[in-house]
Amino acid sequence: MAPGLNGSAMLRQVRERMESLASPAGAEFALRYFKTGPGQYGEGDRFMGISAKPMKALAREFQGLDVRDLNALLGSPWHEQRMLALLVMVRRHSRGDPAERDEMHRLYVGSTNRVNNWDLVDASASQLVGAHLAQGDDLSLLDRLAASEALWERRISIVATHYFIRAGHPAPTLHVAGLLLADRHDLIHKATGWMLREVGKRDREALEGFLREHHRTMPRTMLRYAIERFPEPLRQQYLAGL
Repeated sequence: MAPGLNGSAMLRQVRERMESLASPAGAEFALRYFKTGPGQYGEGDRFMGISAKPMKALAREFQGLDVRDLNALLGSPWHEQRMLALLVMVRRHSRGDPAERDEMHRLYVGSTNRVNNWDLVDASASQLVGAHLAQGDDLSLLDRLAASEALWERRISIVATHYFIRAGHPAPTLHVAGLLLADRHDLIHKATGWMLREVGKRDREALEGFLREHHRTMPRTMLRYAIERFPEPLRQQYLAGL
């Protein structure tokens, strides 16, 4: 972080740096990759074309951005500026004292309408929701997000449970996966199947217990993702509904 830069001055520098890193070719690729056409899930999003590595470097350099500046970046029409805010918030939450962790969590939960593509969710939900909820006993936020009409809030609900999986507690993932079994969106099927697969890496018995109950009725994509690492004969049994 450059000395003497804070508030709006730091924000201006961040934006100038990002403009200098912009790539028209990268932006054109991102417009297709993140499905920004009419009627697609990322409709209307705008990209600067900055790749992941420099984004992570910027998050390290500008981790001192204050909450007003983070809020301003979250409100940006540019995808990468929203991503930078989230990467900074994740760093601040993981390293901060309880007051700062609360602040980053509140900012995130109040801004979920701006966490509006799968990569933004996947880069942030585990720490800013999952790790935060793991500090207490109230997981009702996961239920509220899973019941949301907003696609990205539903994705946050399941991806947030990745924190619990890594900590050896698959129950929140299995609970939220159950809530999302009837979801109609492919991006939720993929995310839920992904999290179930992560459960299986650490607790095969827990995953198989869930699958025995639900594999005949769960969305096919969700099932395929969940059993991706199973031995082929067992995969075929689940796919056949046995």
